[in-house]
Amino acid sequence: MTVRQSPGSAAVHGRLWGVRARDWADLQEHQKAHEYQTVFDQVELGAATEYCDVGCASGVAAFMAAQRGARVSGLDAADALIEIARARVPSANFHVGEMEALPFGDCTFDVVTGFHAFNYAARPVVALAEARRVAKRDGRIVMTTWGPPEGMDVAALIDALTPLLPPRPPGSLGIYALSDEGALRALAESAGLEPLSVDYVACTWLYPNRATALRAFASSGRAVRAIECSSESAVDRAHADALATFRVGDGGYRVEATSICLLARPR
Repeated sequence: MTVRQSPGSAAVHGRLWGVRARDWADLQEHQKAHEYQTVFDQVELGAATEYCDVGCASGVAAFMAAQRGARVSGLDAADALIEIARARVPSANFHVGEMEALPFGDCTFDVVTGFHAFNYAARPVVALAEARRVAKRDGRIVMTTWGPPEGMDVAALIDALTPLLPPRPPGSLGIYALSDEGALRALAESAGLEPLSVDYVACTWLYPNRATALRAFASSGRAVRAIECSSESAVDRAHADALATFRVGDGGYRVEATSICLLARPR
């Protein structure tokens, strides 16, 4: 097994995403279930598929894959999220670690996914190259990230935190840097992948009341970082102001989100 060591960013993101892991697992992660289902249908994931989810969080995608009969492995930077994932999918092979140095052998998996994950790597090209390494020669690699922010509801929630966060480090990717199809294809090609398709997947996020929505949105690593740089009340106010537009008649909230989805194979 070849494992490449790299500085990565697991320590930073593992800490941030671990702070409110239970709220993320219970209130937010399942909102992307339609995205997971769409991707699994596209790659025909099913019985005996060797599947790896990079940035698996609390294991919602892993659980759905296991229900379809796949043999599941996963990796995340946050110990607290992996603990929940192990309870959710006891049969899976989960690891805490760095996506730029995956703890899996060469040519192991039929399908490797990174749902809103590879863009968090310190070096996304290296992370995607690792996904290529652990995929079989005829395997499929899937990367999703945010779609174009124009007209996307959830962009209002994402952008609401920008004033509460420090400037991005030089050279780091902006949150919408890969929302362009051309940029996404170019990244994949730089990592030794052959892009097969780029599609858009829309999801509807539903929350029964404002308190639940605020807890859900405060559970992301980005929100935790904003809380550390300002205060929890400042983050809640920013989210509440952004959410006001999306209130529905029953007092709940409906927020539309779009992901851009790259399907590729090893080149």
